[in-house]
Amino acid sequence: VQLVESGGGVVQAGVSLRLACAGASGRTLKHNAMGWFRQAPGKEREFVAAISWDGVTLYADSVKGRFAISRDNAENTVYLHMHSLIPADTSVYYCAASPSSTARGAPPHYASWGQGTQVPVSS
Repeated sequence: VQLVESGGGVVQAGVSLRLACAGASGRTLKHNAMGWFRQAPGKEREFVAAISWDGVTLYADSVKGRFAISRDNAENTVYLHMHSLIPADTSVYYCAASPSSTARGAPPHYASWGQGTQVPVSS
């Protein structure tokens, strides 16, 4: 499954930003659990949010209440809505597709990854 992220860019703290992850291989993603992860410079990749095939969501504690994951199966796209961004959110954000329909927070649960989109948050 080929995934393409978009929507990243330099933002100031406090603003909102929406990332998109589109399936680009012609294969539907509607049966796959999808996840968003991020990796800051010098740090390991960490879980951000995930959504199951039927819309059940899962969030990291660090983004709960500020970020929301959603999916539009008609558009074959998954979104990450980020609000009240803080400098600690600065990372490269990756979307991932799982062969399973159940949302999980562990990277090995996901088999396909996008190329990442950068989100630098300035104070």
